[in-house]
Amino acid sequence: MSRTFKRTVFGLSILLVALVFLGGLGPSRVRADAQPDGAYPEMEVYSEVLKKVQTDYVVDPNMTKVTVGALHGLLESLDPDSSYLTPDEYKAYKGRTNEGSAQIGLNISKRYGYATVVSVEPGSPAEKEQIEDGDIVEAIDGQSTREMSLVMIRLLLEGKPGTNVTFSLVRPRKAEPDKITLTRTVSAVPALGETQYENSSILYLKPVVLSKERVGEIASRLKGMQKNGNKKILLDLRDVAEGDEEQGVRLANLFLESGTIVTLSGQKYPYEAFNADTSKFITGAPLVVLVNHGTSGPGEIVAAAVLDNKRGDVVGDRTFGEGSVQKTMELPDGAALILSVAKYASPLGKKIQDDAVTPNVVVAASVDSDDQTGGAKAPKPDDQLIKALDILKQKSA
Repeated sequence: MSRTFKRTVFGLSILLVALVFLGGLGPSRVRADAQPDGAYPEMEVYSEVLKKVQTDYVVDPNMTKVTVGALHGLLESLDPDSSYLTPDEYKAYKGRTNEGSAQIGLNISKRYGYATVVSVEPGSPAEKEQIEDGDIVEAIDGQSTREMSLVMIRLLLEGKPGTNVTFSLVRPRKAEPDKITLTRTVSAVPALGETQYENSSILYLKPVVLSKERVGEIASRLKGMQKNGNKKILLDLRDVAEGDEEQGVRLANLFLESGTIVTLSGQKYPYEAFNADTSKFITGAPLVVLVNHGTSGPGEIVAAAVLDNKRGDVVGDRTFGEGSVQKTMELPDGAALILSVAKYASPLGKKIQDDAVTPNVVVAASVDSDDQTGGAKAPKPDDQLIKALDILKQKSA
């Protein structure tokens, strides 16, 4: 690597980080009254660190790789959904298509620096492999997920139907990662789960996903409740991570006649409150909502709205914590930033991505127990469901 090229990379590194820190990526510019304790001292520190790396590191460093790593770290230090994409990564990201796209059934986010399983889709290849919420995808096709942005992790897990993806999976209480190869498939959306309890007085509904069609199905069931003898509702949002926030608001409104459902705001994003629309309210029947660590995004909006408006009880584990709006910003060299510009907050003002949703009735998920004779897992009772039903039984219809 020539000295001229090194200097060029070094200069571009400083310039690119300056653009990120000082807002040179959009129409806004540095304010005339900017304080000295803002981004400028941080730029000086970054510049000094970069010089030390370039001159004193044990070997002649690849400054391009150093800069890309620094930018990845810079964005991911903000939140899991903010990402830096190199020109090649951004090109692949823009070229993605849903046509012919297949999955293995994992809903993924980043926690502790690595790809983390938020939830597993029922009937998917991942479920058949007994992958569970909280498992860590350490590497995909030999590349560490710690070095990848979230959008690239999700992109690598997708592919054409019938193709394979190989990854290393770290499971709790297991010393070594499992190397797993799964075949990507196009799976049908699981049907709405529906069960009657207590002589049909309790209507149990499990959405699985929060799509427009699924929320419409739930609305239809709620409108027909009394005809079927149902008087109480158990809404199971465990492992509900797919869907969009708009449908989370819509689902919550079916149970709320008035009050705030969720708010959305950011540094330059206008504050917006999503309030219950009386015309969309369906039922005030006694309600219990089940959640767990796999409840994410739109499911968390529903749980937080029910809890903060004291509309019903929320039972289970603390949710995952996901709820932000991203904006893609292209850079001059063909790279891009995907930056979180706003976050959803509960009616009482807690940022869902930062604080998640803690149930008012905390019940840990049941844990498999090994049969000491043969090592097989004994069937486990659903303690969360049992508790939710007990609470509903005590409520007056």
